[in-house]
Amino acid sequence: MTAATHEVTLLTRTGCASCVGAAEVLRRVCSEFELELTCIDVDEAAATDPELRAEYGDRLPVILLDGREHGYWEVDEERLRDDLRK
Repeated sequence: MTAATHEVTLLTRTGCASCVGAAEVLRRVCSEFELELTCIDVDEAAATDPELRAEYGDRLPVILLDGREHGYWEVDEERLRDDLRK
């Protein structure tokens, strides 16, 4: 659907209901753009990357687009689609 290739990552935590909802939205949007969604549990990742949990752990879920923070707590679908078209 798009010539550009993007990477969408969701930072999550086990037991986070908002994270589950964000993942559902992101999977739907990513499928429209033929992209895979990568999910990272910040607590599990803390074993090798404690800075990830320190940086984002209090704002989950966090959406990263191409490695940069795109949003947190909820998915702005319109903005994400616009940015994926770029």
